[in-house]
Amino acid sequence: SEGPSRWVVIDTETSGLDPERDAPPATGAVAVDGEGIRVADSFEVVLRNQGAGDAENVVIHGIGYGAQSEGVPLADALPAFAAYVDAAPCVGFHTGFDRAVLDRAFAAANAGPMVMTWLDVAELAAALHPEQHNRGNRSLDDWLARYAIDTASRHSAAGDALATAELLLRLRVVAAAQGCRGFGALARMARQHRWLGTS
Repeated sequence: SEGPSRWVVIDTETSGLDPERDAPPATGAVAVDGEGIRVADSFEVVLRNQGAGDAENVVIHGIGYGAQSEGVPLADALPAFAAYVDAAPCVGFHTGFDRAVLDRAFAAANAGPMVMTWLDVAELAAALHPEQHNRGNRSLDDWLARYAIDTASRHSAAGDALATAELLLRLRVVAAAQGCRGFGALARMARQHRWLGTS
């Protein structure tokens, strides 16, 4: 079996580059399935750093590209995010960062850790295109350029999640041509690349 058909591509933004210290002001996500990107099945939240807010500020089922004027309290945002993911396997670019940010946010809200199965698109791209990886293709922008993916919506959590989803679809085609299909097989390929120390 190739596993669940719905995968969730996630991107988190922070106020800095340290996922253990910096606040996560925004999280964006979009679902993909065997047919492609499910734009109507998406999530974006901008977190409020202080004060109370309204859980209705969480944008679900439609990516909002403009920044919201008011953020959502962590205590409202995290349950909404967990319900959105709904135990689907998760995808990201350099997932160690997103995992650390989300783990810290859930701990800060006393929400316990959220158990998520991850596929790292950065490792998958490197495994499928080792020669380009070794020549310096390492960033999301590098891989988007390699596949001529439009980057107009980049540099917001929702925009980066959408760009990562586009890249994932291209990489799934390449992997399938090599006989590698399904979330589990792609995640194993990505992990093997990391374990071999070629990153």
